[in-house]
Amino acid sequence: MDVIVYNSKGEDTGKKVTLPEEVFGIEPNQHAIYLDVKQYLANQRQGTHKAKERAENAHSTRKLKKQKGTGGARAGSAKSPVFVGGGTIFGPRPRDYSFKLNKKVKSLARKSALAAKAQAEKISVIDSITLESPRTKDYIQFLSDLNLTGRKTLLILPDVNLNVVLSSRNVQKAKVTTASQVNTYDLINADQLLISEEALSTIQTLFDK
Repeated sequence: MDVIVYNSKGEDTGKKVTLPEEVFGIEPNQHAIYLDVKQYLANQRQGTHKAKERAENAHSTRKLKKQKGTGGARAGSAKSPVFVGGGTIFGPRPRDYSFKLNKKVKSLARKSALAAKAQAEKISVIDSITLESPRTKDYIQFLSDLNLTGRKTLLILPDVNLNVVLSSRNVQKAKVTTASQVNTYDLINADQLLISEEALSTIQTLFDK
């Protein structure tokens, strides 16, 4: 698949690049995408939720009333879950939500996400983007020149560019990452992928395995 290369001002440079078929031309595997996104979201969970159960409650263990003759149910102590302020029955406990996923499945998921975006024509290739200093205004103008204002964008660079990262940090729905750090969730979540021309070869090297 051939894609037009734009410059940082959104102008057609007259060049076209061919997206590697080994990565962008495969049939997307939806189940692999699902598993990788599920793992990513699971890893974001802290798992520190906790509720006090009966044994951890600070109430007295004194028997509240005599066993028989009250006309009501038996009651052992104020720790009982049936009373206000008592312990929680089967309350949440701290746990680790993360799970293992095969490396080949993760690689297939990322290639599938890229292929799905290519099929939907949601990929734009940028020859290069250089900002002299960190300025949010400059990154907003960059997106505006590409007619992407207000849309979810993911810019993939070959290496970390601090000025670009800092300039995009306060722009809503805009994210910048490198080819080696890109994940399936960010690829699927973005409306438009902006890939640096230099990053294409890095992506092919990393994912074509």
